[in-house]
Amino acid sequence: MKIICIGRNYADHAKELNNPVPERPVVFMKPASALLVNDKPLYYPEFTQDLQFEVEVVLKIGKNGRHIQPEFAAGYFEEVALGIDFTARDLQAQCKAKGHPWEIAKGFDGSAVLSPFVPKSRLHPQAIGFELRKNGEVVQSGNTRDMLFSFEDILGYVSRFFKLQMGDLIYTGTPAGVGPVAIGDVLEGYLHLREEVRRMFTCSIR
Repeated sequence: MKIICIGRNYADHAKELNNPVPERPVVFMKPASALLVNDKPLYYPEFTQDLQFEVEVVLKIGKNGRHIQPEFAAGYFEEVALGIDFTARDLQAQCKAKGHPWEIAKGFDGSAVLSPFVPKSRLHPQAIGFELRKNGEVVQSGNTRDMLFSFEDILGYVSRFFKLQMGDLIYTGTPAGVGPVAIGDVLEGYLHLREEVRRMFTCSIR
C-alpha cells in the first residue's frame, strides 16, 4: 500500500506559503507507518517546534492501473475519505533551504490522519466541500472544484511513474488556511455529503 500525496494543488495555499503555482502535480509519498486512524491522538513530535495541519480529500484506489488516461480515471476509485497531512514546517523549511528531500518533515509516524471512507456516489463528484475545525472553530474550508489538478488529472499523472494498486491512498492537496497546532488542540474534519455534513474524524494533540 502506497500513500501518495499531492502538494500545492490549490492556488491560494501555494501563495500563502510563498510557493509558485505548479504547472504539473507536485508528488511526494509517506510510508504506511504515517497512517493515524480510528481517531487516535497525535503525540507532538519532539523534532519540531512548528507542527501544522493540512486537511485533504483522500482517494482509495479500487483497481490496479498504470498509464491511466484521464477519461477513464474515475473508474479507478469508488471511495473517498478525509485526512490531515501533518507537516513539520520548520523542518521542511530547513530541508528546502539545503535542497534536500523533505520526507522527514512530511512522512513521520502519525503524520497522515485518515477517516473512514464513504462511497463517492454520496458526494458531488466535481465539487466536494470539506472543512477542518480547530477547537470548534473553522480554520480551513475547501472545495475540490478549486483544485488545480482534478482527481482524473492526478491519477493520470501519477500512474505514469507508479503502478497504482488496490488499496493505495492519494491525498489530493490542501486549501488555504494551514496553521500550527499545540498540545491540547482538538481537530475535527467534516465532509459535505449530498444529504448531510458529516464529521469524519477527530484528532487530539497530546
